[in-house]
Formats: sequence, structure tokens, C-alpha cells
Amino acid sequence: MKEENITKEEDLELENPDLKEEAIADTAVKQFLVNYTGDKLQSEDEKITVGMIVETVAEEFPEFLMAVAEENWVRGYHQALHDVEQGEKILEENEEVHKEVSE
Repeated sequence: MKEENITKEEDLELENPDLKEEAIADTAVKQFLVNYTGDKLQSEDEKITVGMIVETVAEEFPEFLMAVAEENWVRGYHQALHDVEQGEKILEENEEVHKEVSE
């Protein structure tokens, strides 16, 4: 019997490491977001992470994050469909080559 490798959810890296990165306020908008988040969360170590900003924006402006998330999902879905089409074309080409070699 063939052994199956099943990936369990707890074995997946589902957290985005970028969320733990300290936010660098190198533009006016970033400076505003870092300061606003710091004031709102009253961070003890004054280190504001990208994740902290995401949480703050999600609470204060959820429709913005939803629009970004939806657009990202649509683009990802479109890319997946394109990749499937390309994979099918490659598979067909390989089958044709294999058929020609076999004859």
C-alpha cells in the first residue's frame, strides 16, 4: 500500500513573518500610521510592528483592508487560473512530443 504524506494544518507556516517586522516610518503616511498606532496601543517598548498597524487599520478602517484583501484574492485567483491553463498547454505539448517519439 502506498504511504500518503498528508500535511496537517499545524505543520504549515501560516503566519506572515513580515507582520513581526518593525515598521519604519520613512514616508509621511508611514509616520502617521506608526505614530497613530503607537498612541492607540501605548506600546511599552515603543516598537511598532507592521502587524500592530494592520490590527489598528482593521479596527479603524475595515473597509479599506477588505478592499485590499478582495483585490488581492481576485488577482491570486486569476493568476491560479492562468497557471492552470499554462500547465495544461505544457502537458498537451509534452504528450504530443511523447506520442511522436513513440511512433
